[in-house]
Formats: sequence, C-alpha cells, structure tokens
Amino acid sequence: MDRRIPYGIMNYAEIVEKNGYFVDKTRYIEKLETIQNPIFLRPRRFGKSLFCSMLQHYYDLRDAEKFDNLFGHTWIGQHPTGHQNKYIVLLLDFSEVQVEDGLKGTEQNFTEYCNNLLNNMRLWYPEYLSGLPHLNVHTPVATNLTNWLTYLRMSGAPPVYIIIDEYDNFVNQFITTHQDHLYQEITSGDSFLRAIYKVLKAGRRSGAVKNIFITGVLPITIDDLTSSFNIATFLTLDSSFEHMLGFTQSEVNSLLDLVYQDYMIDSCTRSQVDEVIKSQYNGYHFVDPEGEAVYNSTMLMFFLREFSEKKVIPKHLTDLNLRTDLSWVKRITSTIENTEEIVSELITTNNIAYDDDYLVSKFNKSQFFDKEYYPILLFYLGMLTKKDQFLLTLPNLNMQKIFAEYFNELYSIDVSTRYAPMMQKFIDTPDLAKLYEDYWRLYISQLPEAIFDQVNENFYRTTFYELCSRYLSTWFTWNIERSYPQGRSDLEFVGKYHEKFADLRWVIEFKYYSNTKWSRLKTSIEAFHVQEEDTRQIEGYAQGLTREYPKADIRLFVIYCIGNQGFRVFEVKKPQFR
Repeated sequence: MDRRIPYGIMNYAEIVEKNGYFVDKTRYIEKLETIQNPIFLRPRRFGKSLFCSMLQHYYDLRDAEKFDNLFGHTWIGQHPTGHQNKYIVLLLDFSEVQVEDGLKGTEQNFTEYCNNLLNNMRLWYPEYLSGLPHLNVHTPVATNLTNWLTYLRMSGAPPVYIIIDEYDNFVNQFITTHQDHLYQEITSGDSFLRAIYKVLKAGRRSGAVKNIFITGVLPITIDDLTSSFNIATFLTLDSSFEHMLGFTQSEVNSLLDLVYQDYMIDSCTRSQVDEVIKSQYNGYHFVDPEGEAVYNSTMLMFFLREFSEKKVIPKHLTDLNLRTDLSWVKRITSTIENTEEIVSELITTNNIAYDDDYLVSKFNKSQFFDKEYYPILLFYLGMLTKKDQFLLTLPNLNMQKIFAEYFNELYSIDVSTRYAPMMQKFIDTPDLAKLYEDYWRLYISQLPEAIFDQVNENFYRTTFYELCSRYLSTWFTWNIERSYPQGRSDLEFVGKYHEKFADLRWVIEFKYYSNTKWSRLKTSIEAFHVQEEDTRQIEGYAQGLTREYPKADIRLFVIYCIGNQGFRVFEVKKPQFR
C-alpha cells in the first residue's frame, strides 16, 4: 500500500508528495482572508504546524508552478481566492528557539535564528532580495527586520505574508521552569520580543506586510504584548473557526472509509474501531458545548498508523507525548496541596466549574497562578473541554486515564506488578466479581482516609478502569458513558475482535453509598440486594446494545460501593428482547 498515515509530518508538501492521507481544511484559507492579523490558539498535537505549512505553500510565490499538484485535489484548489502564490512568505517557528537559563542566552538564540532565516530569504527570493546586503546575525532582529521590510517595499517586491508558529513556545518554557522573572523581562518594556511585534505592526501599516497569522497554545503572552501588537483578531473562541483544527465526525468517517478501502481491512471490524477512536480521541468542545465535538487529529493519526499496518486495535492507545503535559499541572497549581485538590476533583467528579468571562477575555502572567484560572489554563492546554456553560470536563478516555495515572502518582499508590496474578487469573477465568474484589483489596486499601470524604461512583469507575487498562488492554477496550436511548452506561468491557474475548461485552453500572447514607439503610453489606430501579436502568442499556450487536455475548453487572466499608457485585440476567 503506497498511501501513508502522516503521523508526525508537519510539512504539507511532504504529505502530498508522499501520498499521505489529508483531511481537507483548505476552505478556511478563504475565511481567513477576511480577517486582519488572526491569532488562533489550540492545544499541542492539534495540527497547528501542518496548518501553517499549508498556508505557506498556498501563498508562497515560489510554489506557483506546483499549485495544481499541491492543491488541485482540495477545496481551495477548486475555489482559489486569487491570492494564491502572490507573496513572499516568512514562516517563523519559535519552537526552534533554544531556551537558556538566562535571558541573554535566549535572546542570542532568538536573534541568530531570526537573522539566519532573513539571510536565507535572499537565496529563496533572489529576484527581489539579491541586492540586499548580508544582515549581521548579531544585530537586533527588530533592526534587521525593519531594514528587510523597508528594502522590499522600496524595491517594488510583493508584500510579505508572515506566519508565526508556536508564538509562545519559549516564553511558556520560562513559566514551566519557574523562571518567572525572565518571562516578565521578555514581555515588558523594550524587550527584543516586544520590539518584533512593533515592527510587524508598522509593516502592516506601511503595506510591506500583507497579513500576519499567529498560532500557539496559551493566550497569556498575547495580553502582555498587546500594547505592541494591538491590531490582532483573536479567533480561538470564534464559532465559525471552531473546526478549523481537529477532525469532525464526518471527516473521520471519510478518512476511515479510505483507510479501510486502501488497506483492505475487514469491514466487520469497523463498528468496534469507530467506538474505540470516538471514546479515546473525540470530545473536544472549544466554543459551543452543544455543537459538534472534534477529535485530536494527531492522536487519531497515532492510532491509525499502527492499526493500518497490523489491522488490529493497538494495545497502547495513549501517545506518551501527552503525558509530558502534566508538568503544566504541577507548575500551574504551584503547591502539592493545590495539585492534589484539582486532580482529586477531576477524578471524583470529572467536572470543574469555570467562569466564562475568564475564558473569553485575555489574561496575563500576573493572573496565571490564581486558583480561579486553573480550569482556564487546563482548557487551553487541551486537558479540559467545555461540558456546558458552567462546567469543564475531561474530554475522553485518553485524558481520564492520564489524570488517573497522575492521581496514583500524587498519592503514591502502587500500581506495579503486584497486580499481575489477579489479572492473569482473570484472563484464564473471567470473573468480574473476583476482579473487583482484588482491586478493592490491593488498590482501595492503599488510599489515604481523607480521600473517602470525596469519593463517589465516578472515582471507583475511573480508577478501576485505569488499573484494568494497564494489564488487560491486549484483550479489551473500554467505554465510559456510552450513549443509549435510555441513558449512558458507566463502564463497559469490550473484547477486541481479534483476541480471545471477541464479542464479549460487559456493561457495568456503579452505585455509591456514603457511609452516612448507608447507615440509614440499617442493613449489612452481605444482606443487601440489587435494587429494582438499578436493574431496570442497566436492562435499558442492554436493549440498545443488543440492537447494535445482536451476536454479542452481553452480560450486565451492578456494583455497589459503600464508602470505604466494602462493595457488592451483582450480575443482572439479560432479558430477552424481541
């Protein structure tokens, strides 16, 4: 198969030339042309760099002869704007700037990076820049950039389209490494960074610069640079651009249609694969919580790369690169007490309140470590997403697993090989009651007493899922809150179609009684029986599931968790549906 899954490829031309799969977002090029100096933020691994590369190849006059090859198959290729291949393009990728311990070293690296790039432009556009004297790499970038733009304007060259990728990359590193004073220096006064934005603003005023597209992750630097660059349009929370990065469901469906066809994958596997990727990589609402969610595009490509080669659901569904983002949680929350508080809240409720005014307004470094801004920062980092107008939530199983792992780390809970015997026993003889008993004995027994003031069914469900996924992901995938006409199931074990438990589907409903509520029932755990309303609830899920998978081996369980006292597991007989 010649067609490739472009995981990790950030060059648009390379994807086209290597016949890589491409979800067409080119219609947004036309929309962006109506916006002056757009700034668009998205979390890491949402395809920002690839989008910047696409803009570069569309506007770069050097690619005029390649236009049909690069864009003929796209929407913009069929509907060109008239600005294609008309400009000199200057793409600045600030993630390439090496951050040093001191500001002087960082400024030197920034200066050398930008000045070398400006000098290289003489080679790339010789018809317009060959007469420009060589720029001294040690001269301040603002000075060289001013001279460079002035030369182009005076010589009658086309305007410059400027793209800044990862505008906040090295600035963010100052924050995560506790070098707050360096952040303050680089974003205030006459710093080298502010000087650049002043030059860009002047270039827009003179006409030397056609437009400026800026992307990054966090909005804090924008506010601190506003006085130097107050001509920007903040598009991040504009509903008409919500789906510019990230894949919609229809885009994913079309992509999978092609992958299945090209790699000749059995179509009978499609429904389970659809389930897996939706639960793992979908769920991001950046603007409208009632609108269509988007998939993390890079994570989906991570999955498809292995799936297309082996035609089986991979064992590991989480890209290790995502776990590195947890360093932000530690830095944002400042103290271990704050960190434990926010992580515990997410594990127990999967919700956290936010103030929409904070989300839509700019904020700066002085507010960065205020407690009320924790949810906002986690939203921009892609760890939380909108549930409604009042609550943020973890978007998918990928993020739930990462936070459950972090919870275990914070509370020093052992999730190592001590669990191997119980998991092996389960694989030999699947017994959910025994598996949960071992989880309670080995895992729950480690929890500090204070945790039980916070726990609920979501806590037990999430930590049980995370532990099982560590050991059983060779054979199973899981669903949390899968939708049915009768509601959402708590947790489902799904046997992988290519493993020994194919067609097995266990639906689990968790119910929680606090110690206080339990005491009012005046009964013992041993004498407790499954409640009729809980039976009806889980039978409703089974009805919907049976219609989708009539041949599946469906079993139903209700698990009652009583504070820190104990539990009961009941299997509910699946009714016969007509």
